[in-house]
Amino acid sequence: MRLHSLDTFRGITIAGMLLVNIASLAPSIHPWLEHSHWNGCTLADWVFPFFLFIVGVAMAFSLSKYSQDNKPTRALYWRLLRRSVFLFALGLMINGFWTYEWSELEISGVLQRISLSYLATALIVLKFPRKAQWGIAALLLIGYWAAYAAFPVPEPKIADVLTHKEIGTFGLMSWFGMMSTIAIVLMGYFTGAWLKAEVVTKAIRTSSQSMTLVLFGLSSIVLGQLWSLWLPINKKLWTSSYVLFTVGLALLLLATCYELIEVRKQNRWSHAAQVLGLNSIFVYVGSELVIKLFEKSHVGVGTDAPSIYNWLEKKIFLSWVDPTTAGFLFALVTLLFWWLVAYFLYRRNWSIAI
Repeated sequence: MRLHSLDTFRGITIAGMLLVNIASLAPSIHPWLEHSHWNGCTLADWVFPFFLFIVGVAMAFSLSKYSQDNKPTRALYWRLLRRSVFLFALGLMINGFWTYEWSELEISGVLQRISLSYLATALIVLKFPRKAQWGIAALLLIGYWAAYAAFPVPEPKIADVLTHKEIGTFGLMSWFGMMSTIAIVLMGYFTGAWLKAEVVTKAIRTSSQSMTLVLFGLSSIVLGQLWSLWLPINKKLWTSSYVLFTVGLALLLLATCYELIEVRKQNRWSHAAQVLGLNSIFVYVGSELVIKLFEKSHVGVGTDAPSIYNWLEKKIFLSWVDPTTAGFLFALVTLLFWWLVAYFLYRRNWSIAI
């Protein structure tokens, strides 16, 4: 059983990630493509939690596929471990590309966070009953709140410029943020398990199911906003209020995709996103490696030689548009290129799974 609305959601999210990541190379960024400086939540801050959320949704469908009579097997645990290790290794490969100076290698990253939260969530849902899973999700969010209270991080005067003491605390809270990341994947799993039960049991797809997703989404947004009165919405720190707020937004987007595609059978608009969603990890890894290539390679020799990114931006875009628009157009063209790559794979029925 495949819900095309999930592929559409994933494809929209990957498109957003590519636009935000490529646009971040530009010296001037459109506000909606720029991450919030500290507290608050911009459109760019949505994309990563959205991807974590859909990882959890998909997990509800995939785990049962590799189980026998809904019971996990030893082979399933090995499969989960191998996938997690491979994702973590891919993240390290991206971080080190291409000099691979291990003394300066950054351990944390997008794929590393996905890897650890994926494995932790899978173990939770396989080892604990449903009520306990909900309790664990709540404890993770409340536990992060307690950690934030114990190790508060002051807002930097300049983005990412912290004192030595603050840097240590920020890094500590970033690792505590794994609690929030796991909570997002868990909430995605709860959503996927509910959808799976609805579709399999009732064998119909109705607007009432979409409205249930909307109601849970609005409730999560309201709870996140209320919690932000004590614990600010902050993407850099992955605060619990940020988790609830972005999960609520993700539920609204999923409800929209589900209603249009599964209920009303309006599929034409979603085809482009589904193409990206079918090979999302491959597209993400490839785009990140190209970003690194554009940053670290230069056209010409000498200390003043521009990077490939700056050279292309100047030659193609800056001659006829302003710097902010140039950065956006560069990101848009890059997205189009990777969509064509994904379409090539789609036309040949190639799915590069991990």
